[in-house]
This record gives sequence, C-alpha cells and structure tokens, in this order.
Amino acid sequence: MLVVMRPGATAEEVRAVVATIEELGYEARPMPGRQRTTVGLVGNDGRVDGSRIEALSGVAELIHVTKPYKQVSREWRSEPTIVRLAGGVTIGGADLAIMAGPCSVESESQILEAARAVRAAGATVLRGGAFKPRSSPYSFQGLGREGLRLLALARAETGLLIITEAMDAEQLDLVAEVADIVQIGARNMQNYSLLRSAGRGGKPVLLKRGLSATVQDLLLSAEYILAEGNPDVILCERGLRGFDSVTRNLFDLSAIPVVHHLSHLPIIADPSHGTGRRDMVIPMARAAVAAGADGLLIEVHPTPERALSDGAQSLDPAQFATLMREARVIAEAIGRSIPVPVGASA
Repeated sequence: MLVVMRPGATAEEVRAVVATIEELGYEARPMPGRQRTTVGLVGNDGRVDGSRIEALSGVAELIHVTKPYKQVSREWRSEPTIVRLAGGVTIGGADLAIMAGPCSVESESQILEAARAVRAAGATVLRGGAFKPRSSPYSFQGLGREGLRLLALARAETGLLIITEAMDAEQLDLVAEVADIVQIGARNMQNYSLLRSAGRGGKPVLLKRGLSATVQDLLLSAEYILAEGNPDVILCERGLRGFDSVTRNLFDLSAIPVVHHLSHLPIIADPSHGTGRRDMVIPMARAAVAAGADGLLIEVHPTPERALSDGAQSLDPAQFATLMREARVIAEAIGRSIPVPVGASA
C-alpha cells in the first residue's frame, strides 16, 4: 500500500502517517518526491484497514499496489531510481554508465592493461571476475582473494570503480570490501539467501536476469534486495537460453523498455553474454543504447585469443574504442550522453 500525501503536506503530517502505520504493526518508508511525498507501507498482507490512515491530515489517497512485486514497481515509485556512486558516477539518469573489462582477473599485468584501455576509451567502471561460476568444474574458477587484491590495485592506478561478482552469502562481505558494485550473476538470480544478504549489505547491487527467467521473475528477485532495505539495485539483461545454437543466448532487447515501464529501477545491457560472439557485441550494444538501456556491461580483454574465460565474446581494446565512439552518437540522438572521464579520449 502507498499513502500519497497532498502537495505541501508538512513534515509533521508525514510523521503522523508514519507513526500510525507503525502502530498498526507495519513498517513505513517515506519517499519524498519532486511534487509530493508518498509513504510506503511494507509488510501488507492484504488485511490493512486503511480508514485510520486515510483520515489523517495531509493524506490525499491510498493506492493498493497490484503487482506481486511492490517496492520495485512504478506504482510504488513513479520517479526513476538513480544509483549514485563515488566520483559522481550515476546509473539511471541521463548519463549512460559503461562497465568494461575482462571476464576473469588472470594476472596483474592483464587486469592493469585492461583497466588502462577501457578507461582511455571512456569507461567509468572496471568489470572483472575474482570468483567465477563456471558450468564445468574443470574450467578456470578465478583467482579468488588474489583477484580482489588486483582489482583494488587497478582502481588505485586508474580511478575506475569496480564491479565484481559474489557467488554466495559467505563471499559477500569479502567482495564488498573491494567492489563499488556487487554483481549477482544469472545463476544466482533466485538464490534468495544471497539476495537477502545483499539487501542488508549496503553496497549497490547489479542483478543479472537468470538464464530462463521472465521479467517478473527478475523483478521479484530484486524485491528481495529492496525488502531488506537496499534501494540501490541495477538490473541487467544478459540473454536467455534459447533453442538456436547460432548465438550463445537469446538477447532480449525488449526487456529494456518493458522493465522501464514496470519498474523504477535502472537496467543495463550485457551484449557480451547476450550473444556470446565477438562480432555481434558491437551491433547489439548499439541496439541496447537505442532501446533505452541505462548502461552497458562489456567484456574487454587485452588479448582475447589468450583469455582463460569467454575469449570468444570479448572485444579487444581497439574494438571497444570503436563501440564507445558509436554508442556516444546513438546516445546523443535519443537525448542521453556517455560522459568522458578526465583523461579519457572522446
């Protein structure tokens, strides 16, 4: 349930609504807006008597949220969520966030070379897996703690923010010590204990869509994180498992406008995993920007042919620079922009 306050409602009137909701045994979450404040009632099991709240001074109306997900819905919050990171980086506003780097951290020289290259082209966030969930137990699983140390080293040298994956609740605190954004991967989208832990952790979370998940499944998983008190959630479209073997996955570009219609959360696109083919990454990245994605997550490796994981879908630095030039043109055509960090090339 949402309590919509009248324009100009006083802080005292909002506090009275919060107090009444808490007296009823529920949690109240005030959400100031540009024109008026709303107060969300959390924990509604469908039996709330709204008459006490509706009669309070300053209350305009009560809105019952009809979606199975509540706090991530546009009914709950009409204004887009903007996730604010260090250094003035934002995700969800007019600027597009570009996250790029190798699938896995392999060595100090590899991650530093990748970080320098993506920063020079205009990325603001460095991606790189320290812990890697792989389909085969015999595949490279990442460097673990050493990978986190190398990511921190790359941030210290380049100023790039860090996104890296936590695979379970036990890893979460370790990853959060280094990461500016904690990634929850497709295989863990419905790992509810991990989602709850991420909701209590306080770090922004990038939540990838599961391999066979509907948009509603994705939003319900995001609800777990918001329900624990963390509003800084970034959704990610990374492709679904399809029946055609020509591409690794079926990259669902339509999910981007659908999510924007249903939810206030930002959504970025991962065309690297979405296609699994280097020659398709740039075309699909361009399409994702045109479709309204709030950012891109791109795999970039200094020497893709030597990559220990996902080399077939990784761009080399020159290809990534080409993508950035083209993506800026498309962003500007639809009234958005890709900022150029200080020292990067436009």
